[in-house]
Amino acid sequence: DRTSVVEDEQGVRYHQGIVIDIHERKVAEEKLRKSEEKYRQIVETTCEGFVLLDTSMRVIDLNTAFAKMMAAPASELIGSKPFASFEGVASLLTSDGSEASNSADFHEFEGQLEALDGTLTPVLIHANSLRGDQGDSLGLMAFVTDISEHKKALVLAGEVQKSLLPEVAPEVAGFDIAGRNIACEEVGGDYYDYLSSGSSQDLAVVVGDISGHGVDSALLMSSARAFLRMRASQPGSGPEIISSLNRHLCADVDQSGHFMTMFYLHFNQADNEIDWIRAGHDPALLYDPGEDRFQELGGAGLALGVDADYPFSGRYRTNLERGQIFLIYTDGLWEACNSSSVPYGKERLKNCLRRHS
Repeated sequence: DRTSVVEDEQGVRYHQGIVIDIHERKVAEEKLRKSEEKYRQIVETTCEGFVLLDTSMRVIDLNTAFAKMMAAPASELIGSKPFASFEGVASLLTSDGSEASNSADFHEFEGQLEALDGTLTPVLIHANSLRGDQGDSLGLMAFVTDISEHKKALVLAGEVQKSLLPEVAPEVAGFDIAGRNIACEEVGGDYYDYLSSGSSQDLAVVVGDISGHGVDSALLMSSARAFLRMRASQPGSGPEIISSLNRHLCADVDQSGHFMTMFYLHFNQADNEIDWIRAGHDPALLYDPGEDRFQELGGAGLALGVDADYPFSGRYRTNLERGQIFLIYTDGLWEACNSSSVPYGKERLKNCLRRHS
């Protein structure tokens, strides 16, 4: 209430006032208090780290999980800058809040979080900008997840996947053979293999690329490898083998959106010829050093896992010459970029073959 004292001409004092009903305000304040308590309880009990940053990237609030990641009491972390080296976090604070930049207000990225004792922890960060009514930046809210065990699992999966690739190239009279796979992540969908019918005169080389990256692509690659090896050990021509693999993959990737490109190259020394099948893959390169001439081993062919009834057919070439080089690769080779984001390109690839032929 609000009261005042009034004295009349006779010296009599009166108390007058206005009484205001603040019941609704008190109810709202109590709800707000309970909401804040609930928020604090959620933040404190979550296993993920939670942190609030001001516009200078300094910590103004955090939970116990984040303090544990930083190996320090919460009181020591107030005012620190744990994400100073994370460019993704800084960009969220510098965007202007306009409609065009609203999509940049949320970001997900990985990095190494350095604790006060120097320990590095791999983390996944979900960060979101906090903005005022006028779009001005008020700071940042971030959830930080320790992904150490996830990374260990991926490393183990990567080791298992590498063990499925050929350890050494086969020794075939008249050929120098080499193959290598360098994954851009712990696991991936690139694949190569050597297939033999048991005859010293026959050798098939396959290179494949599963769409996407990560564990799902790696699992599909493993399935394709197992089926292809099984099918190649049975009688059948190249087109028959690839058609069988295609039907198998169509059943595996149905509704998933995945597919696999592949180049199958078969050497027949007895007849001095090669035959190949291009299933949506980059054409292999044939380089003849004697004539300094490149030829792409192309041809029509749909990626595997798209159409179970697609009729694959092979192409042929005879009269192979000594010293010719066959290169089968995935697009990751020529699409790889340097620090200036300039791709390696196919011309550099060809020049490399020239220099080392």
